Amino acid sequence: MSEQVVVVVAGGEPPLPEAVLGMPLGALVIAADRGLEHARALGLEVSVAVGDFDSASPEAVAEAEKAGVRIERHPVEKDATDLELALDAALEQRPERILVLAGDGGRLDHLLSALLLLGSRRYASVQLDAHVGAARVHVVRGERTLEGEPGELVSLLALHGPAKGVETKGLAYPLAGETLEPGSSRGVSNVFAERTAEISVHRGVLLVVLPGGEGEEPK
Repeated sequence: MSEQVVVVVAGGEPPLPEAVLGMPLGALVIAADRGLEHARALGLEVSVAVGDFDSASPEAVAEAEKAGVRIERHPVEKDATDLELALDAALEQRPERILVLAGDGGRLDHLLSALLLLGSRRYASVQLDAHVGAARVHVVRGERTLEGEPGELVSLLALHGPAKGVETKGLAYPLAGETLEPGSSRGVSNVFAERTAEISVHRGVLLVVLPGGEGEEPK
């Protein structure tokens, strides 16, 4: 049996309360370590908790286990972050979409690795989105239609190699079959011209970030 949507609640800093707005009812929730506590604070019912549990309180873990949450423990000395383990657990459910809820504070290296992880090839079979603090993050392979407000900022970033044949409709600065290189700022600070934008990439993967600010800024 496959799930339509799996929600992964990351550890680290807590997600904003509004991250749950519009979340699909009945979605399976997987928590990454301290994400167990964050999920509870958001009013979410966790089905699976994954990690080494070096940041979640022992009381929270024990309470979750008593409530029937499946606890998947991993050693502290491991080769993957708790978020990566949770995403892998989500992928095992064969969902159509994975939604990650995360905070944007804490360690910079964790934040950077998490954003790079979203574009990993092994998650290419699912639609992957995230709320990271006030920002909304979307992984684009092929083509997607995204919603925003006219004047809302949006940045297109190439991950893990060049994003070739990038085309956009509904943005103030259209791209027409262009190549965005990783490490380039070419796609930063575009702006929604309409309420929807069509973004496609012929080859490669894009991380599309709506940072949560409104209004045009200098490119």
